[in-house]
Amino acid sequence: MSVEETGQRRVLIEAEEDMEGERIDKLLAALLPEHSRSYLQKLIADGSVLVESKAVKPSYKISFGENIEVILPPAAQLSVEPQDIPLDILYEDEDVLVINKPKGMVVHPAPGHMTDTVVNAVLYHCKGQLSGINGVLRPGIVHRIDMDTTGSLIICKNDQAHRQLAQQLAEHSLRRAYRALVWGTFDEEEGTVDCPIGRDKKDRRKMAVLPDGKRAVTHYKVLMQFDKLAYIECRLETGRTHQIRVHMTKIGHPLLGDEVYGKRNIKEAGLLRLPDGAAGQCLHAYELGFLHPRTNEWVETCAPLPAYFEKLLEDLKRPV
Repeated sequence: MSVEETGQRRVLIEAEEDMEGERIDKLLAALLPEHSRSYLQKLIADGSVLVESKAVKPSYKISFGENIEVILPPAAQLSVEPQDIPLDILYEDEDVLVINKPKGMVVHPAPGHMTDTVVNAVLYHCKGQLSGINGVLRPGIVHRIDMDTTGSLIICKNDQAHRQLAQQLAEHSLRRAYRALVWGTFDEEEGTVDCPIGRDKKDRRKMAVLPDGKRAVTHYKVLMQFDKLAYIECRLETGRTHQIRVHMTKIGHPLLGDEVYGKRNIKEAGLLRLPDGAAGQCLHAYELGFLHPRTNEWVETCAPLPAYFEKLLEDLKRPV
């Protein structure tokens, strides 16, 4: 795939062999994840998506080698409003903010979903004093976690802090440890999954272990085992999209509640129902450690497990 974005907000894509036969709206939703599928369908309907210089319908199926042009409205037309949304703050100073993100909260806005995100909340809390490196939709955002993943998330208040922390992320020196409930039990107490991850060739909304993917490394440690589930800690050496979810599924231990990579009936684990607020994968960003961008001192935060996670552990400890 070749993607080029110019000052006129045009995205040019040359269809690769594995894109053959895919619907144009589905393909664009995978290639341009910052935009919702409904938003992209509207662009197609408005004639702003061209294949070989001709407007197409959302159901149009791509052929290998075709040139796709997506004409986007200027980013300046989008505005993100600050919202007075309570934040669970784990650490804050003049350069960085670390929050404990709740389940169900999206990190940054996207066309068609411009409110009730982490960015809306931190814009209000920080009075707009955030790094501008990632533009109007993602101010201060260095990394992200999925909507249904809870826990530690770092936000930068200025560009210097953003550059420093982005470098730590790229060099894998930023420490990120997660807690998860996964299906199955382990014979070993700890291990490492070193498998490359890329976009799933059959379903581009998903990620998968692929020979030609980007290197991805997850270290895991078993904290507690139950009859059909295990409570584990995962430490990320790299940070690919859905990395823990994909890696644990690869080794036969999909996350409890993961509807995308490992859907299973909770009754198999001896649970009649999930606690309130437990929808989605049972994954929590527990610890976050980094060198402070100004003082160069090590900062480490710990986000307490959410109530639903604690309740699950209590229920699993009880005899069936």
